Amino acid sequence: MADFVEDLLDAFHRRTPIRAGSLVVTVFGDAVVPRGGVLSLESLLAITRAFRIGDGVVRTALSRLVADGWFERWKLGRNSFYRLTPRGRTAFARATERIYGPPAQAWAGAFDLVLLDGAADPAGRRADLAAAGYGVLGPDLLVCAHPAEGAGAGALRLTAQPEDAATARRLAARAWPVAEVGARYARFVAAFAGVAAALRRGRRPGDLDALVVRILLIHDYRRAVLKDPLLPADLLPEDWPGAAARDLCAEVYRALAPAAEGWLAAHATNDAGPLPPASPAFAARFAAGGAPGGAPAAG
Repeated sequence: MADFVEDLLDAFHRRTPIRAGSLVVTVFGDAVVPRGGVLSLESLLAITRAFRIGDGVVRTALSRLVADGWFERWKLGRNSFYRLTPRGRTAFARATERIYGPPAQAWAGAFDLVLLDGAADPAGRRADLAAAGYGVLGPDLLVCAHPAEGAGAGALRLTAQPEDAATARRLAARAWPVAEVGARYARFVAAFAGVAAALRRGRRPGDLDALVVRILLIHDYRRAVLKDPLLPADLLPEDWPGAAARDLCAEVYRALAPAAEGWLAAHATNDAGPLPPASPAFAARFAAGGAPGGAPAAG
């Protein structure tokens, strides 16, 4: 096992507590969904053992995920198999675009403001607007750089154009957790810069280790990108680390993908036998404008 693989696993196990369920979600989103979405317990345990996680911990996490409605389980003989529920597939599809999709689109130069009617929110419009990318400027005032079609229906909507770029960035920093997300990206870059450097020098881990590193890569990257409002570059600090983090993630991911996919093809099984090949959308992950396939959501 390469030193950088050991270092990543050591860092993973320094986190307290180890969230085995969250890791299982990443395994399915990154590796299983593109290959049909069904995985045997035997194959999953082979992967999680490579993470130094005990079988009992994984079985407990799976039971919790099933009870919470994320996964469904069935048995054929002595073997157990898992796949996402419709609820889980829907959540994964939303996260797919954020994790593997293209960078934020260009900004048109104006904000969309939505003023709600007061403290009462029986329709849950605040939550819907937040899910659509709106930031919060006040108890009843939300803002978006790219208004979503149909968002804020029935509320008062305004268009506002800031007087200069500095004002636009200050408003973005107030409405969205720009500093917090930037710090997450910076930590990600620090954690995986050494991996990228090792791969550039020609150091290649074995197939299972490549899958482990790839899953850890996405497991950590999603901690930042799923919190990221994906604002246009015009609204972000000049030293924003998000672009560097995405480039680094894409570079490492592409370098590890052949070996990682080789392990899945040779060893992972579903209820019909070996996993099918990855879907065509898998090749579009981290492409400039592709339609990525399969990604983790909960965590």
